[in-house]
Amino acid sequence: MTQQRRPRQPLPAQVEDAIRTRGLRDAYDSRPPYQRNDYLLWINGAKREETQQKRIAQMLDELEQGDVYMRMDWPPGRRGR
Repeated sequence: MTQQRRPRQPLPAQVEDAIRTRGLRDAYDSRPPYQRNDYLLWINGAKREETQQKRIAQMLDELEQGDVYMRMDWPPGRRGR
């Protein structure tokens, strides 16, 4: 069985600006590559600007919180939040 990889997503300027403005570059860079790519795939896949902005805001909030990824505990397996 072959594992398919998701296409690598570019970091859009508006996302990079939002990360920088909130001072979250280190938090973003410290996430595993698959998480960074998943966030960008999710953001880039939004059809409406409003949806894209909501997704960017969620990503920034999760990076700031530090222990959440896509509304799930991260790292996985943590208990007692």
